[in-house]
Amino acid sequence: MAISKKERKPVSAGESEVRVKDEGTRTRRAGKMHEEGTLRGPEPEQEQQLLQDAEEDGDLDAEGEEEEEMVGEEEGGSAVKRRRLDSTGRKRDSARGSSQNPSADPDLDAEGEEEEEEVPTTRVNVKTQPRDTDGYIPGSIVRIQLKNFVTYDYVQFHCGPYLNMILGPNGTGKSSIACAIALGLNFPPSILGRASDLNSFVKLGTDKGYIEIELKGPKHKGNYTIRRHLSSTSRASTFTLNGQSVPAREVSAKMVELNVQVGNLCSFLPQDRVSEFAAMSPQQLLRETQRAAGDERLTQWHDTLISAGRELRVVQEAMKEEQETLTQLRDRNAAIERDVQRFRERKRIEREIQLLEVLIPVEEYRVSRKKFIEQKGLQRVWHDKVRRLKEKNAPVHQLLESLEKQVKSQDKRREDLKKSTLDKFKQMVKQWEKNEKLDNESEDISAALDGLKREEKDRQRRIKVLESEVTQTKEELGKPLEVESVDDLNEEQKKMNQDKAAVMSRKGNIEADLKRNVDLKSAKQVEVEGAQAELKKLDDILERKMQNMAQVDRDTHDVILWLRKNQHRFKKEVIEPAAIVLNVPDQRFVHAVEACCSVAQLRTFVAQSQEDLDLFNSLVNDGNELGRRVRVTTWFRAQREEVLPPEPMSRDQMRGLGFDGYALDYVDCPQGLHWFLKRELNLHRTAIALNPNIDVARAMELVGAGGGGNFLNGQTMNNISRSQYGKRAVTNMTKEIKPARTLHATMIDPEVKQKHDLTIMNARQEISLLEEERRRLDADMAAIREEERHYDRKATEIRRRREAITRAQARRINMEAKLGRDEKELDKLLNAPPVDEKRKDLKRRLLKLSTKRLVIMKEYRDLARAVMDEQRECCKAGIEGLQISANRAALKAECERKDEKYQLALIEFEKVNKAYKRIKQESKDKLEHSRQVIAGVTGDLKEEYETNMTVRIEYDRAVDAAEAAAKEGRHMTPPSAEGVDVRSLEELQEEMENQKAKLELNLNTNPGIVEQYERRKAEIEALEGNFEEKQRKAERYERSIKSSRDNWQPALEKLVASIGEKFSAAFDRIGCAGEIRISPHEDYDKWAIDILVKFRDSERLQLLTAHRQSGGERSLSTILYLMSLTEEARAPFSLVDEINQGMDKRAERMVHNSLVEVTCKPDSAQHFLITPKLLPDLEYHERMKILCVNNGEWLPEERNLGNMMRMVEGFVVLQQRKGKGGGSGVGAM
Repeated sequence: MAISKKERKPVSAGESEVRVKDEGTRTRRAGKMHEEGTLRGPEPEQEQQLLQDAEEDGDLDAEGEEEEEMVGEEEGGSAVKRRRLDSTGRKRDSARGSSQNPSADPDLDAEGEEEEEEVPTTRVNVKTQPRDTDGYIPGSIVRIQLKNFVTYDYVQFHCGPYLNMILGPNGTGKSSIACAIALGLNFPPSILGRASDLNSFVKLGTDKGYIEIELKGPKHKGNYTIRRHLSSTSRASTFTLNGQSVPAREVSAKMVELNVQVGNLCSFLPQDRVSEFAAMSPQQLLRETQRAAGDERLTQWHDTLISAGRELRVVQEAMKEEQETLTQLRDRNAAIERDVQRFRERKRIEREIQLLEVLIPVEEYRVSRKKFIEQKGLQRVWHDKVRRLKEKNAPVHQLLESLEKQVKSQDKRREDLKKSTLDKFKQMVKQWEKNEKLDNESEDISAALDGLKREEKDRQRRIKVLESEVTQTKEELGKPLEVESVDDLNEEQKKMNQDKAAVMSRKGNIEADLKRNVDLKSAKQVEVEGAQAELKKLDDILERKMQNMAQVDRDTHDVILWLRKNQHRFKKEVIEPAAIVLNVPDQRFVHAVEACCSVAQLRTFVAQSQEDLDLFNSLVNDGNELGRRVRVTTWFRAQREEVLPPEPMSRDQMRGLGFDGYALDYVDCPQGLHWFLKRELNLHRTAIALNPNIDVARAMELVGAGGGGNFLNGQTMNNISRSQYGKRAVTNMTKEIKPARTLHATMIDPEVKQKHDLTIMNARQEISLLEEERRRLDADMAAIREEERHYDRKATEIRRRREAITRAQARRINMEAKLGRDEKELDKLLNAPPVDEKRKDLKRRLLKLSTKRLVIMKEYRDLARAVMDEQRECCKAGIEGLQISANRAALKAECERKDEKYQLALIEFEKVNKAYKRIKQESKDKLEHSRQVIAGVTGDLKEEYETNMTVRIEYDRAVDAAEAAAKEGRHMTPPSAEGVDVRSLEELQEEMENQKAKLELNLNTNPGIVEQYERRKAEIEALEGNFEEKQRKAERYERSIKSSRDNWQPALEKLVASIGEKFSAAFDRIGCAGEIRISPHEDYDKWAIDILVKFRDSERLQLLTAHRQSGGERSLSTILYLMSLTEEARAPFSLVDEINQGMDKRAERMVHNSLVEVTCKPDSAQHFLITPKLLPDLEYHERMKILCVNNGEWLPEERNLGNMMRMVEGFVVLQQRKGKGGGSGVGAM
């Protein structure tokens, strides 16, 4: 059959349309597995990564990187949906819409249906459906029709159910058929390795085209005819399925349903991606092999292992951190648990005391009230008795009261008379005092008369003395004053002051120069000291470390400063963080040493005793010692060298392998930090080699033998671990170490150091010049000071001479003043009045005083007579009062005799009444006190008190009722005291003393410690709950991993063993060697399939890579692997394009014959082999179908083609025709 480029009516693949039920969008990778027992969807970042992975696997719509499929309003991509799968991978309905792990065994989860695990719903691996009677497997290609596609105007051809060999010269369009298959089934152009835009596949010069592919449908159902319409002006495209327009995602869903794997290089290998197969990582090869062959659940199991393993590691790391936190919190609480118990016991005692403080006042009031009631009755009895006696003696008392009034009246009259007499006595005293005063004055005047003669003699003597002194003073004043001239002295001092001022001016200038010199020198010295300090700071590594710490972790920096001031509070030294005190003397090793430490470990404070650790945590982490809340990392472990694992290598072994030493050999730190570095960081077991070229394999073996560890070679950190499964293989995780930032000693900036050195040099030069200038100024100042001393001596001489002149002038002025005073006194004495006149005056004054005294004496006599009269009246009133008082006394005696019983009764009443008032007041006080105490009780204590009081009141009432019945002669059973607090006041007081004694013995505990204890206890309970939940989660992950691995690993090993057996046999047939191995790893996403090949006897088996082997060797290895995979494949069809490029004839023949043998078996799937060349005498099988692609200006008509004889007959017929044609076509035989 041949097809020309002329337009013909398309031949339908099926006579009747088949309506395809939409079974939902095709699945993509979805969310993570269950989290904490509940089903949860993926995080956005995880979902984005899963979608990206799915797109790379070919599970997304085939629009490539930029194009979108547009059908109506539905465009491009497909939504992510989950399906619930049973163990066979089939979809089943679920009302909850969650997904269940398809790989889990029915008894995987011991808790039944409540714990379902959600697994990532990657593309569903559908098992290949059974072959139909026509030989086609559902999903295989029955027919392909192209129009205006790449090189084809129009073509249609049918494919066989087994091997289809597409032959033709280069450039005829063989690879375009592979492109058509991929694009027509909605796979992205990126899997072809060619153009990424759909419109670039439309034939040049045409506006639109299409691809139509007929796929075999399920048994007893119609085929699926998929047509994709392309446009040269748009990157969009549309789809029809059996003639009905459908969205792109429905086509993709149909491919998933039929298990078409165009995106898998193991099933579909276009020409431009042959080299990519060898370039696939071993991990990718494993995943692609799982998808293409073996148990259809392999990928699901593997995904479960990857996701569950990742989640298990996260959970285990979180559990480890929480376990460390729990241990630290428990240790802290255990250290203060005794204090907490004492605090709680103290609280119990205090509560008992509080209750007793309420019960005792209430009981005191109860006792006092009972006494009050008894005393009140006794007081009433005596009150009535006194009242009766008082009423009986009332008449006598009335008469006594009348006499009392008369006595008071007489006493008042007598007192008034006494008062009047006393007033007159006072007047007489005043008159007497006036007389005495006048008498004294008379005596003074008489004495003055006697002294007049003595005064006259004294006056004459004083006059003679003053006359003599006046004469002598005048003689002294008549003498001239002999002193030098004051004007001459002033002129001399003025000239001296001018000369001295000039000297002082010069001195001031020199002093200013000296001050300027000192200031400049001080400034330069400060400049030198500042530069020296800056240089010292540049050299101080510790200071730089503290500055760096202040920038990156303010809390740790402040705690270090606090610790340096408070080290005395700890029994042993608390070591500062390693970032400060740890040094690496040999800076070649600083990057390696820092790579062994985490940031938190570099900032950890290390205690050397548990007590110091607890004290440090209580002061810093739990307390407010720094004035704010801070949080720093602390550490302590009891030092036991025997618990440390041994060194993995001896020193000789290390040198033999090329290692320089262990990390601990290259650090310098306080002795107390060594245990931390070994116990936590394993620096004594971490080997370091500056040379990267060491025997890594041997080092892995030695380190792995000890259970694992780390070592560094060059800039690479190697983390060695041993698997817990299978053969317990040793694995190595490597990472590149980063440059040290914390331990690296910062180098000094040469420019900065040079700047400070230059500053010091210049300043010292200027200081030398200033010192020379200072010496010159000091000499000038010495000369100036000598001149200043000369003028000081001269000024002293002038001042002495001036003082002499002043003294002489002052003496003359004093003499003149004395002369004036003496002359004035002399004149006064000479002009004094005569003595006779004064004597007469004194006598007149004496006579006047005598007259006044006579008048006073007459008044005094009259007052004395009045006093005598009033005294007589007073005596009379006194005698009358005495008579009345005598009558009153006699009557009172009679009353007292009659009132003797009354008085006795009154005394007893007053005694009883006094006691009554006292008890009454005491009862009131106790009542008020008990009310105040009760009012201050709140909460559960009040409730307990009220309960006790209610029970006690009911009990007391029952007791009173029983006592009353007994008095009345009735029998009543006394109430039981069980459950009633009937303690007496003495018993309550005794209990109070006991409780207070216990309280004194119980030392007071800081409530903050209890608060810390309770807070930590709550944290511990929360962490324990989280830890148990994570533990259960980890157990579920482990069960899931075990179940999945028990299914996955045997199935994978069986698959790889089967492929490897065929692969090795194929290589043996061509005289080479090949082997397929599984490369296990602790991380399941790093499990891999290694293809090892050997093409020469002198070589050993080597890993197949994109660069190690030649192109032909890679092609041969690729086709042999794909052939080995073919028998295990589940896809309905597979394709390889020009895989024989670069092969020699022997290998190409062997490959062809083997491929025919494998792909033409009765149970083989459909296979397409595209090749531009063929060798002669190749194997042929009747199940093969050969499609020959021809091109040229003329092609024969295509009817009656299909076998060689028909082609010959058709050629003869067409030769007879006149017409001519051109284009490309495909012939089948």
